[in-house]
Amino acid sequence: MKLVKSLLLGSAAGLAAVAGANAADLPARKAVAAVEYVRVCSTYGAGFFYIPGTDSCMRIGGRVRADYRYVEQFNRANDTAGFRVRGRIQTDVRTQTAYGLLRTFVRFEIQQNSGNPFGQGGTFASDPYVAEAFVQFGGLTAGKVVSFWDNPDLPTQHFGTLRFSDAPDVALLAYTFSFGNGFSATLSLEDGVERRVGQQPFSTPFALGGSNYAGQNAPDLVGNVRYSGTWGSAQLNGAIHQTRGLVIPGTLTPTGVGIVPDTEYGYAIGGSVGINLPMLGAGDAAWVAAQYVDGALGYITGGQSGGITDGNTGGFLQDVFYDSFGNTSRGRGWSIAGGLTHNWTPTVRTSIFGSWADINYSGAVNVVGSNFFPNAAIGVADFREYRIGGNVIWSPVSGLNLGLEVIYANIDRNNVARFAGQSESGTEGRIRVQRDF
Repeated sequence: MKLVKSLLLGSAAGLAAVAGANAADLPARKAVAAVEYVRVCSTYGAGFFYIPGTDSCMRIGGRVRADYRYVEQFNRANDTAGFRVRGRIQTDVRTQTAYGLLRTFVRFEIQQNSGNPFGQGGTFASDPYVAEAFVQFGGLTAGKVVSFWDNPDLPTQHFGTLRFSDAPDVALLAYTFSFGNGFSATLSLEDGVERRVGQQPFSTPFALGGSNYAGQNAPDLVGNVRYSGTWGSAQLNGAIHQTRGLVIPGTLTPTGVGIVPDTEYGYAIGGSVGINLPMLGAGDAAWVAAQYVDGALGYITGGQSGGITDGNTGGFLQDVFYDSFGNTSRGRGWSIAGGLTHNWTPTVRTSIFGSWADINYSGAVNVVGSNFFPNAAIGVADFREYRIGGNVIWSPVSGLNLGLEVIYANIDRNNVARFAGQSESGTEGRIRVQRDF
């Protein structure tokens, strides 16, 4: 037994000596660089993380939205049902600097639309586009973002069209002055092409009509004063919009040159208020937005398309009309829209909403007919329209919305003989499935 133990101990000592000698012959191992793990950035809210090796924070997000829309049609050739699928991916990078926040935001969207309810009569189309892309540095904002005419904090919950400027994204260059305690003011130069309404050739026996838009040589000037607090937000806003026409078709001056209409400057003024209503229920809120426009109808219809009664206004929606002498007649109008949202449970909420719009032109445009054709529509109809609707949205898990919405619209057209005293109406239904992440 002692002999066995001695052999084992001797063998172990020999192996240790050999191992030590071999280890001494190996090259020294270099120190492994420490792994830098992604760290949570809580400064700007949930979802942000530090970009490794920098002091900038990033959030990656996106959305998938599927809309199934029914719109009552007045023409058998039009599609009643429409389908839309939209995908979104976005990045938001923020860095604190000595001059204030530096933010870079990019949002790409790809959508496929099918059917008249989504502007594709009897066909479908897919298109990728940049929904938003902007840089904010201190008070400076440059790129494509929600127009500063609109209040992005309004607690709107509708899916379909209401007659107000519903936060469209436009290209702009703006500066915001922050006064503290929730008050701010912004001056913004915005792309007026995105606010153009009508301005297509429109002829009558009296050569009354529109002229194609000439090139833009002045952007829209937009300004606002706003307040944002725990109770909600309020904003007053104004805009100046340039209208320039080309040579009026069918006109001729003594020198052989067609008549060129004068450059017009329309304007728009408006205001909005959003109010939190926790006394009714957690998350409850109401909002209202009103605006008056003169030669700048895009500040009522901006961001809207495919309305129930679109195409039934008795004429073109035009910022400006011209007669054969180059005299102008601006389109004027006003609208008011609002809504209320109530949360029945933490996952189920209902919204009711509506809008009223009144669009009118001068008497020179509202020609009602002639002795030969007393019922013929020669001019352009003034019209009034109201919309009312509601929806119910179920959010079984965070970021997922399953909604059902119905909107009814009614339009009254005046000042044109064949439309006098008549009205048209329509109903829209929509199912929406949306996941935000």
